[in-house]
Amino acid sequence: MLNPDVKLNPKIFSDDIEQKPTRAGFGDGLLIAGEADENVVALCADLTESTYSHLFAKKFPDRFFECGVAEQNMATIAAGLGVSGKIPFISSYATFSPGRNWEQIRTTISYNDSNVKIAGHHAGISVGPDGATHQAVEDIATMRVMANMRVIVPCDAIEARKATVAAAKLWGPVYLRFGREKTPVMTTEETAFTPGKVEVFWESASSTSSGRVKPQVVIIGCGGLLYNALLAARELEKEKIGVVVLNSHTIKPLDEKKIVELAKKTGAVVTVEEHQVSGGLGGAVAEALAKHAPTPMEFIGMQGVFGESGPPAELIEKYGMGVKHIVAAAKRAIRRK
Repeated sequence: MLNPDVKLNPKIFSDDIEQKPTRAGFGDGLLIAGEADENVVALCADLTESTYSHLFAKKFPDRFFECGVAEQNMATIAAGLGVSGKIPFISSYATFSPGRNWEQIRTTISYNDSNVKIAGHHAGISVGPDGATHQAVEDIATMRVMANMRVIVPCDAIEARKATVAAAKLWGPVYLRFGREKTPVMTTEETAFTPGKVEVFWESASSTSSGRVKPQVVIIGCGGLLYNALLAARELEKEKIGVVVLNSHTIKPLDEKKIVELAKKTGAVVTVEEHQVSGGLGGAVAEALAKHAPTPMEFIGMQGVFGESGPPAELIEKYGMGVKHIVAAAKRAIRRK
């Protein structure tokens, strides 16, 4: 069942649940951060409306810098601002930033621990018709490996706004990952969000009166696909298979303590992400469990392939990230105990 303590959207399983892209939450959060601190500045690579940076640019024109199609320059300029007392946010499609300017992010931002926030937009295959060249499915891995870098992947627009505001208050480099497509708004204003801490969105529990059962598998997700994880948990519980669903919005630093605790409790783990299964959330969880609690795992995500052009929902199904795929993965993990 849904965790009542987390205060999720009461319409979470309704057909009329609000749908909003996480990039919109970034735009709202950037505006709030800018209003709260005059040191917040924004830079963009000729994609102000697509990244919702135009809201900040309109209100704070003297604190907005249009860098043009020059992502490498943008990162280097931001690095200088970040070590000079400013809090710069840089925005572009994730396939270009951090895709094209990875070396500049590494050498001028991370190496110097510059206080820069990198907003990678249109990530994952749900970019849809733009096709494989614009579908960043490697960005979590490339940013997670970088020293001094935090990595946050919000699950919906509200959490994206909270993550953006929180990033402005954190010292040092932060990578924020956002999607293009509208996705269900699962959380509310009251839903807790703390960088570095997972939240339990769903937990089955033993109960003879309700027919619920002891958790047998923990599903750990991030981004918009977390909604599919919740739908899968509902289906599994109908089959008397107990589930815990974690929102692991922060991939680095990972909440290892809670994840290890639940892995030991359930004995089976499934990770869900709109990203390559290598090096992303699944890789981070596997590393943690290898150190502390080796556990049977299954990985939902891109299985070492590129995407293609097509409707987002169809691509999610084709590449094995739909509800039925998560259900099947959970059962496989349980069988391997």
